[in-house]
Amino acid sequence: MKVKTSITLSEGLLASLHALIRDDPKSLSALIEEALQLFLLHHIRKEREERDFKILNERAEALNKEAKDVLSYQEEL
Repeated sequence: MKVKTSITLSEGLLASLHALIRDDPKSLSALIEEALQLFLLHHIRKEREERDFKILNERAEALNKEAKDVLSYQEEL
C-alpha cells in the first residue's frame, strides 16, 4: 500500500530530478522511492559487512593458525 507524504528538497536537487524525469509527477515519486530503496539496501549491506569484518578480526588469530596448519600438509613441488 502506498502512503502519501511530503518532503522538502533543495530547489537545485528538485530541478535536477525534474530534468531527469521530464516533469512527470508520477515518475518523480517512483524515482525517489527507487533511490530510497537503493539507499536502504546499501545501508543494510554496509552494516552486514562491518559485522562480518568484526567477526573475522575477532577470530583472525585462530583462523590464521588453522590456515597455517592446513598449508603444512601441502607437499612441496
